[in-house]
Amino acid sequence: MRRLELPQMIKEIAVTLFRKPFTRQYPLSRPELPEDFRGRQIFHPERCISCGLCARDCPAEAIEMIEVSNREMPMIHLDSCIFCYVCVENCPRNALTGSTFYELASPNKQDLALKPDGQETGQRKLRGL
Repeated sequence: MRRLELPQMIKEIAVTLFRKPFTRQYPLSRPELPEDFRGRQIFHPERCISCGLCARDCPAEAIEMIEVSNREMPMIHLDSCIFCYVCVENCPRNALTGSTFYELASPNKQDLALKPDGQETGQRKLRGL
């Protein structure tokens, strides 16, 4: 590490004080997401045929098939999901689609489960997703 002399150090401090910050002021300044960004999945229960391909092919085992109205439907555990979108790609009826929603932080683990019966709780329901 090089040693700075006092006048040179003062100059660097002054330059740094008036320089534009490198970080974004989130949430006031939201990032521009690329078109192929992999956010939270969206489940369309009316399209689901209960084939179970999404749960079978999930490398993180984040999808569990549960019984809802006498049908097997996927419940996605977002706390385990690696957002690889294998489930979205393998769904024959497009019951699972992608989105760019990335704000998934929650104090409750139960809020991070996409339930097929539409009983989403917490922040996602408030934001209309």
